[in-house]
Amino acid sequence: MTNSSQAGSGSPFSADGASADVKSRRGVSEAGFQSILFEQPAAGAGVDGLQEPDFFADLNLDQVLERMTAGRKQYELKPFFYAPLHDVSAVRYRHEVLRDLEQPGVLESVTRFAETMRRMREHLAEVQKLRYPLQKQAWFLDAVEIYCEAVCSLAEELGGLDVASRGFQGLRDYLAGYAAAGRFTSLAAQTRALKEALAGVRYAIRIHGARVTVSNYEGEPDYSAEVVETFAKFKQGAATSYLARLRDSADMNDVEAQILDRVARLNPDVFGALAGYCGRYRDYLDITVGRFDREVQFYLAYLELIGRFQAASLPFCYPRVCAPATGIAVEETFDLALAAKLVPEGGTVVGNDFYLEGPERIFVVTGPNNGGKTTFARMFGQLHFLAALGLPVPGKSARLFLPDRIYTHFEREENIETLRGKFEDELVRVHEILERATSQSVLVMNESFTSTSLTDALFVGTEVMRRVLELGLLGVYVTFVDEMASLSEATVSMVSQVVPENPAQRTFKLVRKPADGLAYAAAIADKYGLTYQRLMERIGS
Repeated sequence: MTNSSQAGSGSPFSADGASADVKSRRGVSEAGFQSILFEQPAAGAGVDGLQEPDFFADLNLDQVLERMTAGRKQYELKPFFYAPLHDVSAVRYRHEVLRDLEQPGVLESVTRFAETMRRMREHLAEVQKLRYPLQKQAWFLDAVEIYCEAVCSLAEELGGLDVASRGFQGLRDYLAGYAAAGRFTSLAAQTRALKEALAGVRYAIRIHGARVTVSNYEGEPDYSAEVVETFAKFKQGAATSYLARLRDSADMNDVEAQILDRVARLNPDVFGALAGYCGRYRDYLDITVGRFDREVQFYLAYLELIGRFQAASLPFCYPRVCAPATGIAVEETFDLALAAKLVPEGGTVVGNDFYLEGPERIFVVTGPNNGGKTTFARMFGQLHFLAALGLPVPGKSARLFLPDRIYTHFEREENIETLRGKFEDELVRVHEILERATSQSVLVMNESFTSTSLTDALFVGTEVMRRVLELGLLGVYVTFVDEMASLSEATVSMVSQVVPENPAQRTFKLVRKPADGLAYAAAIADKYGLTYQRLMERIGS
């Protein structure tokens, strides 16, 4: 029996031994555009070595980051979210890029590019599983074809779009030059030529018992078509199939591999050209294109996250950032991590306003338990960190400080390995913070020194607060010690509210007002089950 067929590839890419690391390819530009994420490319040096900051878990930013990167593991985005910016111009650079991405045309073009590049990388990942060199080479050719398609499409589409950011203007100009340069045009031309040459390879297979003969196709009739036509007249309808479907494999079996090897021997020029092509272009991926493909996911991941909240009518804005601090103010803001839990469940997200002006530096937050105090503290830290990443923040409007570092001091479980008690451990951690913090730092302290008596908590808390004020830190201090709220003109009292008619019902609103002197009493009542709600439950039973 004789059969005609075409020698070609399945899908994925990478020649024998070709690396799939998209972050270390040749082709970096010596000048001009290099990064969509960093205004000064040198600022991105060393980012990949960063570890999760100490305050991430306290502010629940680890939960937010997990949600954002869940479907983007291949890009290794987390280090980008560990690297806050410290320059106002660098923040504006990212704001400009994000505003361009708000344009549907720009977002669609970038998304198509990312999907095409993802398909290319899937080819690369799959080819690592292949066993036969000729098949690897063919799949490598397919991947390069996909890459050329991605570059040409993005270059053409950006050329027709009105982009205003320095980032996208630089990328547009870079792609226009890169796509027109000899190395890329030669790559694209040779890729097309090889694809056409391989598509033109025809061969015949003769099967006689266990013997398979491969020869050049000389116009022999295709008997498979005749067999199908002969038996078609016996067909009486579609038969029910009881065959189990097996997953298609990209790899070939040994017989197919031997057939392909003999086809290559019959067409040495075409397959020799393919081998030479794979050797010449094994490092075809331009480093700037590869970097953009990875870095732009930083923006896309965040836009996808906040898009879910915006669909629920929660506001986001581009904050005005300042360094050093000259007053901060945010309108209708909320805890991003809490919103991520409430919105899918149809829960209500309560927004809050706050501001500091003049000499004011520290919010001292008091009020009943479960009234939103810790949420306010986390929200304060989240806002400043998101702003330092150059991202939109929760709220209708925001003016925020660009800190050098963020420090948090939240209650910890006692660690028996340190041989320190809980109170001693808190003192050690606070001391370490105050040793490192500067006037440009942000500090969030939540329910500190609750493990000791009111007298000790007041004494230690006052001493810590005085040191904080001396340093000029900006921050939040959540406490049950109301006296802390009026230590200085730099402290501002914020009190969590309850429904006046029902003190057991929290509003989760915090307002600027003097502490009411009930915070410690409320904490003691809650500890011993003497709150209004608990008493009413007992009376009712």
